[in-house]
Amino acid sequence: MLLQVGGKRSALGLLAIRRVWSMSRSAHTASQTLEYKPIKKVMVANRGEIAIRVFRACTELGIRTVAVYSEQDTGQMHRQKADEAYLIGKGLPPVAAYLHIPDIIKVAKENDVDAIHPGYGFLSERADFAQACVDAGVRFIGPTPDVVRKMGDKVEARAIATSAGVPVVPGTDAPISSLQEAQEFSNSYGFPIIFKAAYGGGGRGMRVVREYEELEENYQRAYSEALAAFGNGALFVEKFIEKPRHIEVQIMGDKYGNVIHLYERDCSIQRRHQKVVEIAPATQLDPHLRDRLTADSNLPFSKLYENAGTVEFLVDKHGKHYFIEVNSRLQVEHTVTEEITDVDLVHAQLRVCEGRSLPELGLKQDKIRINGYAIQCRVTTEDPARGFQPDTGRLEVFRSGEGMGIRLDSASAFQGAVISPHYDSLLVKVIASGKDLPAASAKMSRALAEFRVRGVKTNIPFLQNVLSNNQFLNGTVDTQFIDENQDLFNLKPVQNRAQKLLHYLGHVMVNGPTTPIPVKAKPSPIDPVIPPVPLGEPPVGFRDVLLREGPDGFAKAVRAHQGLLLMDTTFRDAHQSLLATRVRTHDLKWIAPFVAHSFSNLFSVENWGGATFDVAMRFLCECPWKRLQELRALMPNVPFQMLLRGANAVGYTNYPDNAVFKFCEVAKENGMDIFRVFDSLNYLPNMLMGMEAAGAAGGVVEAAISYTGDVSDPTRQKYSLDYYLKLADELVKAGTHILCIKDMAGLLKPDSGHLLVSALRDRFPDVPIHVHTHDTAGAGVAAMLACAEAGADIVDVAVDSMAGMTSQPSMGAIVACTKGTKLNTGISLEKVFDYSEYWEVTRGLYAPFDCTATMKSGNADVYENEIPGGQYTNLHFQAHSMGLGNKFKEVKKAYTEANKLLGDLIKVTPSSKIVGDLAQFMVQNSLTRAEVEERADELSFPLSVVEFLQGHIGIPHGGFPEPFRSKVELERGKTLHIKALALGDLNKAGQREVFFELNGQLRSVLVKDTVAMKEMHFHPKALKDVRGQIGAPMPGKVVEVKVKQGQKVEKGQPLCVLSAMKMEMVVNSPLSGTVAKIYVTADSTLEGDDLILEITE
Repeated sequence: MLLQVGGKRSALGLLAIRRVWSMSRSAHTASQTLEYKPIKKVMVANRGEIAIRVFRACTELGIRTVAVYSEQDTGQMHRQKADEAYLIGKGLPPVAAYLHIPDIIKVAKENDVDAIHPGYGFLSERADFAQACVDAGVRFIGPTPDVVRKMGDKVEARAIATSAGVPVVPGTDAPISSLQEAQEFSNSYGFPIIFKAAYGGGGRGMRVVREYEELEENYQRAYSEALAAFGNGALFVEKFIEKPRHIEVQIMGDKYGNVIHLYERDCSIQRRHQKVVEIAPATQLDPHLRDRLTADSNLPFSKLYENAGTVEFLVDKHGKHYFIEVNSRLQVEHTVTEEITDVDLVHAQLRVCEGRSLPELGLKQDKIRINGYAIQCRVTTEDPARGFQPDTGRLEVFRSGEGMGIRLDSASAFQGAVISPHYDSLLVKVIASGKDLPAASAKMSRALAEFRVRGVKTNIPFLQNVLSNNQFLNGTVDTQFIDENQDLFNLKPVQNRAQKLLHYLGHVMVNGPTTPIPVKAKPSPIDPVIPPVPLGEPPVGFRDVLLREGPDGFAKAVRAHQGLLLMDTTFRDAHQSLLATRVRTHDLKWIAPFVAHSFSNLFSVENWGGATFDVAMRFLCECPWKRLQELRALMPNVPFQMLLRGANAVGYTNYPDNAVFKFCEVAKENGMDIFRVFDSLNYLPNMLMGMEAAGAAGGVVEAAISYTGDVSDPTRQKYSLDYYLKLADELVKAGTHILCIKDMAGLLKPDSGHLLVSALRDRFPDVPIHVHTHDTAGAGVAAMLACAEAGADIVDVAVDSMAGMTSQPSMGAIVACTKGTKLNTGISLEKVFDYSEYWEVTRGLYAPFDCTATMKSGNADVYENEIPGGQYTNLHFQAHSMGLGNKFKEVKKAYTEANKLLGDLIKVTPSSKIVGDLAQFMVQNSLTRAEVEERADELSFPLSVVEFLQGHIGIPHGGFPEPFRSKVELERGKTLHIKALALGDLNKAGQREVFFELNGQLRSVLVKDTVAMKEMHFHPKALKDVRGQIGAPMPGKVVEVKVKQGQKVEKGQPLCVLSAMKMEMVVNSPLSGTVAKIYVTADSTLEGDDLILEITE
């Protein structure tokens, strides 16, 4: 009937409520008349997540909300979540603002607030605040002022419990007023003892003392912390019980004497007496003990307690329980009780304050049931690796874990939030629910794994270790759990790859490159002189043969040629090796007509491909296609040759087949003739695809075997003579026009070169053989002459002034040595001299990039490290750029070790880059080969190494290195799309905010402007390599300086006291000596590592 007639239902419901209230009043409050007074507006005299928790409950009940905030909390989320928000404590310190009762009451009265919820901490257990609310005609959502006073005074609460027969821990009968009283207590009961704040909880003002020598310092620290946190430094002392469980019972009372319990929570996992993980209900708890705990929670307070509260106990290893205290407020961990009982405690608080009874709210003891398990993890901005020191800063990234069974209570957890040292370190409370403890733990572990917090350290890795600990999962933890399980501090390092990359990019955008050119050489002011060039068309050259007879006829003509043919690398590989590929098309064009007229009998000019493409576009701002077109017009008679990295084309990764085919087609149309096709691993499928693409385009296919090792050394069998011959068989079968040996590191010694070429010539008498090398060790000319004697048709050279070192052997030397022999090149030495003079002057234009700025000679150690010529130059340059010039020997040694780690690779772009990346990674992180192998499963390797092990560039000869490959985490699908957006203005800290778009989301990082900071004043930092400089171990405020300048101090002596997030830390002297200078005063605000003082020994 009520469902059909809505109006009557409302009237009958109100009548029923009034009847229930009348019965309740007659049953429970014969001496007083109570009236139901709905609350219309609630203020929360607190901040952060608890303020938001209350606001949400109010909104659900249709109650308007009011926030208060300090000057430091202007940007905090809790003021944005309320309907109204007002500043309090103007001009006061951060914590003092929330303790300023007159301001809070004033705001409440001026804005028609009906009731004030105190949250937890701050004023929540201050009886004078509860009384001030009552006096102002504002309801206090909590117990009466008298109950708050009695429960807030831990000594009186103990007395109440004792009078009810509840066992208590031995302790003082009243708050102590001096250190002497603490000494007397310890004399009576012995150590250990514990100081506790008389007017607050949460671990503040709590210190364990285990020996007499620690008593005075811990008394002072506990008093100071309690005073700062609660506005009253009173302490009481208890005997400290070793290794107990910390069990607390949630109670709820109303105005009519009804008090119920909502079962217990296990809060044993603590550090510094602050709870870290809470569980409800307590696991492995004897049912009889549970009954005793819940009974002893109700009994002492059943006639006087109103609203929510928590009764806390210690349970020793014998199952005996001791009353500790009553927290007459909502607890941080109330969430787990809500999850297992399905009771909204804040709703109940509000309704009880309005005047409703517990039975009316459906809260009867026999109706309260436990359903499953719940775990709460307090994610804090603390660094477990540094003793849980608070960390401060800006949240650059915040991504939470969510999903079924997960609840998040937070306030300051959002991207861009600033974590200050002024308040508690709590970032977010994560609550997981499941049918049992393992199920809840699994959900919690999954949720924590989803979190991404960057910008400040958090305790998430530590919490993950707790959740995977067998002692935790078995429910057998006690308050010493963290101290006794040091493996909890074996924290898995956070990779943080994306944010590190953004910081690097931001630094470059603000301050420029971090690796400037390590030399001060300037371009030569002298312009090169172009040798005379005859008028008319250049003489006929080998290109005319190619155009007339095609690739096959061209190859036959080369093989039939009498004498040694040369390929000139000056236009590409020579300046790639010596001048970082920086030579402009402008300088190539000036000399091109001279080459066409003077060296028409060259086999070819190498002028394209390889690194030409990315350098031309990235650094020279030139079009590589236009370079090819313009040089072709100036040298119509000499064949052009390019380097094609098989399936990589001119890039550093495999491309689709159709892209490689089209590239070769367009290259041929724009003037390219000969395609030297190779693969960095000699991986045949990649080579065959490149050969097919070059052949389909109508080009001459020159298949190149990348050479490494030493075929003349019988002890080195991985890359033996037989290996090269079998590979050559496959390439000749595939239809290569010319067979090339590509010795990119200059490892071919005269004997090994002669042996290899002789074997190839015997097996393939009709196929032209072309040999390429680098002159790093200085034996290039001798090696090339040996190869020519053995039957090579073509060798690579560079003009004299661009030859030697990591470039190719000298053109002039080869021409002179073969003159008058059967290997005569037919090239005029006089023309070579003219050609060399042009390049000698031109090279001066590129002095800042010249390898001779840092490298004065080649080095025969290339036979050991096998570093390719161009890469040798680059590594040498990079080492000097990073200030490691004196450690280049270590870099080369690391290259050798990295090569062995990767299975002894053939090293040429891009495989040489992979080895180089791993080598630099090892040097930068001071890792040996053995350490890399041992820690391969935890290290974050360069992407090139990971992709190589995934098979991105092919399969190396002999397979991938094991077990190294199996240990490395081969992540797939990890691609970062980054777009730089803007640079912000300079802030007071000398930083600029740099904005990016990362994978479609806005990200920003703060980067110090090193130039602007030179004009700004900052507190000096302690230098880690200066023994006597003492730095701040954490950000915070100086509470007390305990020494004076000129004072002598002993090692371990207290120097000063820091406070951060309401925790105090004593900074002790690491050495004995004299205080030379003090850089701080009381109330100084410090960042981490700020210089506190200097001590001289």
